[in-house]
Order: sequence, then structure tokens, then C-alpha cells
Amino acid sequence: MASAEAEARRPVAPVGINHVVLNVRNMDESDQFWTEVVGLRLVGEFRQRVGRPSTPRMRFYGGTGTDRLHHHDLALVENPNLPPPPVEWKMWDLPVAINHIAITYPTREAWLNQLAHLQASGVKFDRRIDHGMTHSVYIHDPNGYGVELVYDLPREVWENDVDAALNFAELRPHDGAEVLIDRTDVPVFGAPKRSD
Repeated sequence: MASAEAEARRPVAPVGINHVVLNVRNMDESDQFWTEVVGLRLVGEFRQRVGRPSTPRMRFYGGTGTDRLHHHDLALVENPNLPPPPVEWKMWDLPVAINHIAITYPTREAWLNQLAHLQASGVKFDRRIDHGMTHSVYIHDPNGYGVELVYDLPREVWENDVDAALNFAELRPHDGAEVLIDRTDVPVFGAPKRSD
């Protein structure tokens, strides 16, 4: 009985983050970024209800997900009173509450195609980095939020030492044709667990 009571006092680990809601200055500008640049699809919009107080514009966006059934991954709420975004996005020391949001592409090929699309569209890459568990490009939205576009490396690369993989970072060129050169000879972290 004592262990059941102790277990009841401990938090239950969630599956993950269900969705993120961002305040944005201009809904149309932000909608264009999240759909035409990042590639999310608009799945819904909050409708005003007769007899209720007016609410700000709110839109909902989703990716394909692993089972294609998730309702939404991101929501935007229009708030024209937000302060202006920083002039230049950088990884550290910005006066914004959210450092960055990571968006996962389904495969390495899809990710490279997305990078080529962004380059052809003139999107500025703020940073390109190979982490121990993902390969990433950082861009920023019109509100100054950092957006990390990633593909996950195979689980076997990082699962035996997540901490080492999290601490691995190799900066890569973030402009020109070199952005589209992606290493496949990646380090593997930790020794496989023995099954004695």
C-alpha cells in the first residue's frame, strides 16, 4: 500500500508536447510563414460566436504526423500589441520568451528538399548545425521566434547516450550550395546495452 501511495504522488510522464500556441503581431504574415515557408497546413480557425465577447483571430496548423491523425501542432493568436522582433535572430540572449520551436521532417530527403525550397524562395538561414540526434537549419518567423527545421537521425545513433548526443554540435555552412551537403557518416554515441 505504501508503494502505491508513493507512486500516486509522483508525476506521470506525458507522451510529449501536444501543441504550442504563439502570439503573433500579424496573422496574415504569420500564416504565410507557417504554411508557405515551413509547410504546415491550416486545419482550422476559431470562429466568433454570437452573444460572446469578441476574441482575437486564432488559427490552427498541423503537419502530417506519424499517424496523420493529430488535430493540430501549432496555433497562432493575433496580438498586434506585441513588441517588434529583434533585428537579427541569434541562438542566445534574445528578449523573447521562446528560444525556438523544432519542426521535424519525415526523412533526410524531405528535409533536404525543404532546404532547397527555402533557398530558392530566398529564406535566410540563421544557422546550420549537425546535432548528435538531428541535423538542423535555423530560420526565424516574422515575430522573431526561432524555428529549427530538423530530421531525426536513426535511433541507434543516440539512444545509448542521449546526453552525449545532446552535447554534440558541429556547425555547418549556412548559406550557398554547401547548406545542401549533408553528412551521412555520423558519430554513434555510447555502447549498445548488453542483453545478458
